[in-house]
Amino acid sequence: MPLDQPDDERAGAEMSFLDHLEALRWHVIRSVIAIALFGILAFVFSDFIFDKVLLAPMFDHFPTYRAFCALSQYLFSDDSICLQNLNFNLISTTMAGQFTTHLLVAFVTGLILGFPYLLWEVWRFIKPALYQNERKYANGLVFWGSFLFLLGIAFGYFVITPLSVYFFGNYQVSSAVDNQITISSFISTVVTTTFGAGIVFELPIFIYFLAKIGLVSADFLRRTRKISFVVILIVAAIITPPDVTSQIIVSIPLMLLYEVSIIIAARMERKNALR
Repeated sequence: MPLDQPDDERAGAEMSFLDHLEALRWHVIRSVIAIALFGILAFVFSDFIFDKVLLAPMFDHFPTYRAFCALSQYLFSDDSICLQNLNFNLISTTMAGQFTTHLLVAFVTGLILGFPYLLWEVWRFIKPALYQNERKYANGLVFWGSFLFLLGIAFGYFVITPLSVYFFGNYQVSSAVDNQITISSFISTVVTTTFGAGIVFELPIFIYFLAKIGLVSADFLRRTRKISFVVILIVAAIITPPDVTSQIIVSIPLMLLYEVSIIIAARMERKNALR
């Protein structure tokens, strides 16, 4: 091994397989502890988490509904696209239904709040295996990964969730059938759409690492752009109410993320070519 390598690079290279497993174990343990601590806080402050956050899309004063009403007045001078009068109630049909929902929410909240720390632990684990020039390009992992994840969480919570809640909460096959939605079903919808959007917004980060190891190229992403956009439209149709407006609102940021991913892949290819 060259002696001019930095000490931390040599240490990372000289670690045995068992040493790597031991290091990984402690990174995982610290990450689990962080998520658990945030989860405990979420469990303790359940009034705020449920009343002010998770259940907020049930009510007309939710920011997204007010924004649609203001937009409707501005564009059409009426309430044609105003989202209001949500017509459903939440119920719990099992003895432990609310308790298990409470635990689920605490875990997911802990995972969301602890995500930046989780990325930091991932960075600390892979950092010794990188050379100095590689670290320079990967230094933004924690910041950009956290930023994109939280941006996706916000998009899922303020866009996808209220559109889904409004549509499915008000949908009736007959006026004789009232919507009595279980708390577990409602929370599952909010959590799935919100957390799922956070994961989807990590697409540029995934593309960065795939391009770095040569599994994905900018040319491949360009050639499959049309297919990818069709897939995005299908995904948008699945996770949103079946109306064109909702699908377009959800599709636009996903398409933009795909274009950003192409730019990232092209830059990574140029950097690899210069080495």
